[in-house]
Amino acid sequence: MTDVTLTDAAWRDAARPVAERVEALLAELTLEEKIAQLHGVWVGASAEGGDVAPNQHEMSGDVDLDELLPKGLGQLTRPFGTAPVDPGLGALSLARTQRRIVAESRLGIPALAHEECLAGFAAWGATAYPVPLSWAATFDPALIERMSRRIGDDLRSVGVHQGLAPVLDVVRDARWGRVEETMGEDPYLVGTVGAAYVRGLESAGVVATLKHFVGYSASKAGRNLAPVSVGPKELADVLLPPFEMVLREGRPRSVMNAYTDLDGVPTAADAALLTDLLRDVWGFTGTVVADYFSVAFLHTLHGTAGSLGDAAAAALEAGIDVELPTVHAFGAPLVAAVADGRLDEAVLDRALRRVLAQKAELGLLDAGWDATPPALAGLGDSADDTEAVRGLVDLDPPANRALAAEIAERAIVLLRNDGTLPFGGGAGDVSGGAAAVAPARIAVIGPTAADRFAVLGCYAFPTHVGVHHPESGDGIALPTLLESVRAEFPGAEVVHVPGTGIDDGDTSGFAAAIAEASAADVVVLALGDRAGLFGRGTSGEGCDAESLALPGAQAALLEAVLDAGTPTVVTLLAGRPYTLGTAPDRSAAILAAFFAGEEGTRALAGILSGRVAPSGRLPVSVPASAGVHPSTYLASPLARANGVSSIDPTARYPFGHGLTYTSFEWSDWSGDEATIGTDGTATVRLRVRNTGERAGVEVVQLYLHDPVASVVRPVQRLIGFARLELAAGEAADVRFVVPADLASFTGRDGVRIVEPGEVVLGAGRSSGDLAFTHPVVLTGPVRSVDHTRRLHPDVAVTPVA
Repeated sequence: MTDVTLTDAAWRDAARPVAERVEALLAELTLEEKIAQLHGVWVGASAEGGDVAPNQHEMSGDVDLDELLPKGLGQLTRPFGTAPVDPGLGALSLARTQRRIVAESRLGIPALAHEECLAGFAAWGATAYPVPLSWAATFDPALIERMSRRIGDDLRSVGVHQGLAPVLDVVRDARWGRVEETMGEDPYLVGTVGAAYVRGLESAGVVATLKHFVGYSASKAGRNLAPVSVGPKELADVLLPPFEMVLREGRPRSVMNAYTDLDGVPTAADAALLTDLLRDVWGFTGTVVADYFSVAFLHTLHGTAGSLGDAAAAALEAGIDVELPTVHAFGAPLVAAVADGRLDEAVLDRALRRVLAQKAELGLLDAGWDATPPALAGLGDSADDTEAVRGLVDLDPPANRALAAEIAERAIVLLRNDGTLPFGGGAGDVSGGAAAVAPARIAVIGPTAADRFAVLGCYAFPTHVGVHHPESGDGIALPTLLESVRAEFPGAEVVHVPGTGIDDGDTSGFAAAIAEASAADVVVLALGDRAGLFGRGTSGEGCDAESLALPGAQAALLEAVLDAGTPTVVTLLAGRPYTLGTAPDRSAAILAAFFAGEEGTRALAGILSGRVAPSGRLPVSVPASAGVHPSTYLASPLARANGVSSIDPTARYPFGHGLTYTSFEWSDWSGDEATIGTDGTATVRLRVRNTGERAGVEVVQLYLHDPVASVVRPVQRLIGFARLELAAGEAADVRFVVPADLASFTGRDGVRIVEPGEVVLGAGRSSGDLAFTHPVVLTGPVRSVDHTRRLHPDVAVTPVA
């Protein structure tokens, strides 16, 4: 046990200011104890509720807890996310480990436990929500905030303090495998939805971690962990704004560096980013944690450090505070670097103050701290009984599943519809469609139709970890699309032929697929991805694509099924956009479901029947050609189609596109001002009426066009949006009050400015479909703005009586 006098130490006193407590504790720590607070250990909770066991990895070698714990420990890495474990037993295992850390270290400081939570708590049995690309497709930040609050509550209930999310990388090349983890290709949308996620997580008391700071998604050729050579203006105006917005509006307490180098400087050793900008300019006071193994990569991959000790020193000097996932460079190599003078101990102390302040804020330094997590707190003496806690904790309760369903239903995007959808006549039909009753025979064809993992991204527990432990089962119910279609249309004959595999290139099943398509009344053609890690999938971390053609033989299967002539609804269950061949012209309908989570197939089936009205909008453009890169809408005039290149990069379906089962009339567009100052505001307004026969959602998107500027600007740029839910016949007035700050950009000298001249505000159904425009002339001097500038228009939605 620790010395009883520790309970009276000044740093244990929760009534004292945090800074005072930190200084008192720092003065008590030896050099090795200081360094121990700056690294984690990768562990796995015991399936029987015992202590965690270190997870050995080739990058770190053996880890001996008996040797480490007397010095203390900063973090526990992924106790729930390393192997399948019953959540109640995992909570008990973590609590017992914390007690051991406190008992065996001289000063009794608990560790901070972190987990992945990219699309839900990445633990066995926890809800698998839609991936971030689907969050963005909802254009509904409040919904995502509700989701992240539930994720945070689940994390905290079992003793986890920090979540490694959200990803704020802006898609620059859709071939990049981690597109599924992003919130799309527009910085404003990424920042707005990302801030909502952070607010929810932090409101639950969980430390949110922004990643990956910065540039990771702009890698050459869309390859994972590849060099980045963006210019300073692209960095400042595209890649940095989401971080800036979320830091201001979400108040996260942690940031994770990117693996990449920016023009030859690894971000893990870039003080200009991690200290000068992040802290000195933006005022961030939390911790900067290293992406897994990125400190060592300075030595082993980047070649900018001659040893692990040099790497540790470079990372700390730049602004990294904590090495994750486990002790490596911040172990003996760092001790040696301080001892021989390569690193001033004051730099180490700077990082340590941040780490200890965070632990104090989380209550981990309080005299009365108890390792028992909330989920076990009501059990009394039984909280330490393995049989009492087994099966006690439900991380996928009905309320979670209902929310996952709501997000999936709002995220799925209807790209095309010739009137075939909705089929009508399903078990939950509320409207009917072109068909008065459900089709008598439905052919469900394609490689993702019977794949229960077709709704999961690479960081969902079943795909990330569970695939290595098939004996443990999925932990959650994952109905396939085939099962969901059969449940949705109980009166129909539903037949299934895969046709081909996801990426095996096999065409031997084409004949059977064509035969079933020809014999059916309608075809649901299920195409898409298999999420995985490092080449084990077609989407996910390290699963980059050479082109945006559908994987394997799926493109050929698509054309063969369309040739059969039966009305075909193409459903894309994927982690990125793909070119869709002739489907935009020949299919009956196209639905895009970006890894829509555990309730995703039920949502898809509901859209087919009409039980659910589609309302998603594209957060990424769908390309017309598989080989045109990059395909983002956020492009300058030279990046658009022109008469001097034989390549047309125009998207087949642009950013923001999405259809509904009703119709909307836009009218009464007006702008209050024709001229404003460079510090003024302009107001535009319109009326939206649902002129169809059923309720629906319209998303009014506000874009800004700058015809003449001192530097090249994108042709269109999203600066605001309003999501309207209108019943049949209902109308609402939408007003945007736009500050001139939203016209700002980084000038030639690197300073962000608002420039006099004309800008054009446009209201659009997508980036490629502007219904109205309003020119506004900005007058007055060039005005410099900084990180305190306005980031949003004021948006008001008023129902029309």
